[in-house]
Amino acid sequence: MTAIRKCKHAIARDSLLSLEAYARQRKEFRARVMAHKRDRTAHLGAHVTLIFEDELTIRYQVQEMLRIERTFEEQGIQDELDAYNPLIPDGRNFKATMMIEYADAEERKHALARLKGIEDRVWVQVEACSRVYAIADEDLERENEEKTSAVHFLRFELSEEMAKALKYGVGLALGVDHPNYQAEISAAPAGVRNSLARDLD
Repeated sequence: MTAIRKCKHAIARDSLLSLEAYARQRKEFRARVMAHKRDRTAHLGAHVTLIFEDELTIRYQVQEMLRIERTFEEQGIQDELDAYNPLIPDGRNFKATMMIEYADAEERKHALARLKGIEDRVWVQVEACSRVYAIADEDLERENEEKTSAVHFLRFELSEEMAKALKYGVGLALGVDHPNYQAEISAAPAGVRNSLARDLD
């Protein structure tokens, strides 16, 4: 696995809510996270969606996993943090969950076979800069000889120049250029662009 810089935004153990406290606050917290995700979601064509993760979205995932699994022991909680903290951007990159979505199971099966390697062909492009292609699935391989997975975890590593330009206010494009699937957003909506710019130091 590629070495990744330690994220200063990593979720600390003592910042998590207990199962009881989370149960009380879950409805309001979930509504806040869903609203937050609207400016962190990009639909690339009809079948590919990127959700750009940050401290808040990952905190929600951790709290939900602890709730679902009824985890309250220290080691179990730390295991969840160790699994999810690497998905938080570290100030020089974007990190995203990529979902390939087909409603019909048979169509999805055939599509995932045709789309092998698509996770490596997703890109972002800061205006006037070159494309940055995703580094995919650093935790484990999600593709086999027959098909790709419906879910991938992507990292887009930006240069200092790109980060400065995006924070300054230039445009951001996103796309996929797989042989069997092409889609592009030539200019990300302002809300998405601004939300992602805040991920950068």
